[in-house]
Amino acid sequence: MHAIKAPALRPGDAVMLVSPSGPTRPERLVRGLELLESWGLRAVLGPNAYARAGYLAGADAARADDLNAAFADPAIRGVLCTRGGYGAQRMVDAIDMAAVRHDPKVVAGFSDITALQFALWRGARLAAVHGPGVAWNDERTPAASAESLRSALMTTDPVTIEAVETEDTAGVRVPGIAAGPLLGGNLCLITASIGTADMPDLSGAILLVEEVQEPLYKIDRMLTHLRRAGALDGLAGVALGQFTDCSDDWETGLTAMLLDRLGDLGIPVLDGLPIGHGPGQLSVPVGALATLDATEGILSVEAAVA
Repeated sequence: MHAIKAPALRPGDAVMLVSPSGPTRPERLVRGLELLESWGLRAVLGPNAYARAGYLAGADAARADDLNAAFADPAIRGVLCTRGGYGAQRMVDAIDMAAVRHDPKVVAGFSDITALQFALWRGARLAAVHGPGVAWNDERTPAASAESLRSALMTTDPVTIEAVETEDTAGVRVPGIAAGPLLGGNLCLITASIGTADMPDLSGAILLVEEVQEPLYKIDRMLTHLRRAGALDGLAGVALGQFTDCSDDWETGLTAMLLDRLGDLGIPVLDGLPIGHGPGQLSVPVGALATLDATEGILSVEAAVA
């Protein structure tokens, strides 16, 4: 479970912007590029960052080439994903893990990027940052979100996130304290990893789960799949991020469903964390050691960088 940590980014460092999943457009990166410049970072566009092939950001080989170019270039010190979408699982097997291990670089993103972060954990034990993409939206991710990402990338300060009573998952809590590496991210991608080489052994780990625009019965189905597959056996704790726009017309509510699927595991469950697709998204290391205090409502995680 020991993680490899890339060096923290410093002013003057070059970071490559890549699109491992869905396509994006130049105008969507304007604000994100401004933020990176204000932090003193030099953004380098991957050759295929703006590529498009339907719902994919170009061909699988081209997306993998951008990642491999970033990992192999000693001048590039970080790899920042423009957005999620879909497609990372189609190309992660082509990543040069030897290059990742030889010169570790911090990788940041979320949503579909969960698949990339799982692959990097499996192939190189690389800690990463679950945080917003460079296609930045100030309305959804305001100043506090920007500072959270900057700190996760550029400092070795531990990350501490407190539960928020207004989050949709508030009320889904099983008190207790757990410690272990924080692994996970988007529930769809976690479940889609079952049966692949990238699905981590979650024994002794804290599972981070967040989701967006999925009806409750599908969330129930995915959590049930994880339970029946044995993926949650030996889990130390659960950290619930944002479940954004997840509703349907059935009488069962989100909190009741999550308690039904997670409340009987016999482990602490921490609710109300502003991590995911919702407003005020905060960044958190994945792969790094964490302490989950579901009694006090606090998640503390070691830095993803050294």
